[in-house]
Amino acid sequence: MTRQNYKSYLAAISYSFIIGFSFLFIKFTLVSAHPLDTLAHRFTVSMAAAVLILLFFKRTRFSVTWKQIMAILPLAILYPLMFFLFQVFGLNFSSTTEAGIFQAMIPIFTMFLAAGFLGERPNLYRKIGIGLSVCGVILIFVLKGVNIGSASMLGGGLILISAFSSAGYNVFARKLVQNYNVFQMTCVMSAIAFIFFNVFAVGRHMVVGDLNLFFQPFLDLKFTLSILYLGILSSLCTSFLSNYALIELEASQMSLFAHLATLITLAAGAFILGEPLSYYHIIGALLIIGGLIFANLQVKNSSTQKS
Repeated sequence: MTRQNYKSYLAAISYSFIIGFSFLFIKFTLVSAHPLDTLAHRFTVSMAAAVLILLFFKRTRFSVTWKQIMAILPLAILYPLMFFLFQVFGLNFSSTTEAGIFQAMIPIFTMFLAAGFLGERPNLYRKIGIGLSVCGVILIFVLKGVNIGSASMLGGGLILISAFSSAGYNVFARKLVQNYNVFQMTCVMSAIAFIFFNVFAVGRHMVVGDLNLFFQPFLDLKFTLSILYLGILSSLCTSFLSNYALIELEASQMSLFAHLATLITLAAGAFILGEPLSYYHIIGALLIIGGLIFANLQVKNSSTQKS
């Protein structure tokens, strides 16, 4: 692989680890604040971090036109708006472990969307890799049992919508990164999310009549540290890393790293939050990571043969 390929894989792996732990920190924030407030504060921190980066690196030229903003807007609606909105509300009705499992459906959605919109045709090895990962997810649900009427299914449905939004982002970002600066895209996406979530969060407080409580969650140190993680790493950095990785990696290939994030989420939920982790979670996790490794190793070999 080329040097750029290695950088893209490193960006994708870093993205997976940050996203995997993000469910844990979202859970911490929801203890102290309404979901809309957590999103507003999260992207306020993200926007502030982007501005500080621009001020620190004064040589970084940043300019954007309305035409460029309108081109990036559909992408921002998918991610971060829809992705985080449905994710954070979904976590209100499901455990961190369940959320991570539902999130594992991203590669399936991406594969079909990429085939339809980008004309990407994953080779047999990648299809088998995705299939192994899906088998891992199905195994977990079959052995766990599914109660259609449970609140966790409502949460799972919201997380699935979040996953579909992420799949759409993978596909459309793949096109945009070929024509736009990655940091420029990331800043515009963060700015749109900052405006959207703050307007709705402040609006909700005004309707309820408790606007004075908007910043109260910051009195909780755990909330403050969690928001810093979510705003700087899990919002700004992951947007940049995923945009960067998509310069070289195909949409369906990049989406496979959502499964690595699932494994991190499973581990975080079990060892830090004390959520139950059964033998079928472990078997499913092995199938998921096995599929990820298999698909990407074969992609590597295939590209080597072509060169």
